[in-house]
Amino acid sequence: NIQYINIQSQGNSVDFGNLTLARSRASSYASSTRGIWGGGTPGANNTIDYVTIATTANAINFGDLTVARRFCSGTSSATRGLTAGGNEAPPSSPYPSINVIDYTTIASAGDATDFGDLLVKRSGQAALSSPTRALFSGGYNHGSPAAATNDITYVEIATTGNSVDFGDLTVNKRYGEGCSNNTRGVFGCGSNPGLNNTIDYVTIASTGNAVDFGDSIVNNNHYAGISNSIRGVWAGLGTPAIGNAIDFITIATTGNSQDFGDTATNMGYTAGCSDSHGGLTE
Repeated sequence: NIQYINIQSQGNSVDFGNLTLARSRASSYASSTRGIWGGGTPGANNTIDYVTIATTANAINFGDLTVARRFCSGTSSATRGLTAGGNEAPPSSPYPSINVIDYTTIASAGDATDFGDLLVKRSGQAALSSPTRALFSGGYNHGSPAAATNDITYVEIATTGNSVDFGDLTVNKRYGEGCSNNTRGVFGCGSNPGLNNTIDYVTIASTGNAVDFGDSIVNNNHYAGISNSIRGVWAGLGTPAIGNAIDFITIATTGNSQDFGDTATNMGYTAGCSDSHGGLTE
């Protein structure tokens, strides 16, 4: 299922419609009009769906990723969406992580195109963007060893090419989520392997290590991260049990998150997008 909230208010989520297939561990990104999900599990798939955000309705098939995968991350500018990393799903563990970055032109349906590669193979990483840059943080190599990392890398969205080192998170983590306005990126929570409530931030136009922002009121991972120019919101809970918590921060400040409301049903291993995130406004 797909649920929605109005970011500028507080309250519980409302039913929006359904994806074209049941899945979890997908990537997501959006323009001001379309929301897009790609990849996911069971197994690993390459399906890309989209919705028109201003309406409520079921998703429509958009095209396919270049590589079937899960635990991938997504972010976008106003025109171009990126899906990065993840892992393939062969018959037996360990499932190898990949470094592939794909892109789509959000306004036109069709298959994704190769963008370049992440600096290292990663799955379970967080992503966010300004109108010009996409940042990817944390995650781990789903093969061996499966240790979480604190790496942050970036690409210039309008070009193609491999990601470049940006700096480090304050802690190693995987399965976190990012949100941003057009200047500041905020990375929330995750695990290593136990859950943590750490929130970090960076200035997207520069490079350097992340700075402590505050703490989440929920120790969380495998959840959805969305934002507008003022607020970042995290929704759902993946482990140790599927949950319904939604909390938020004010991106331009620092401090602990606050309660926003609840998802209409328990949601875990989710992916979220918004029509007003930091990649859309100068």
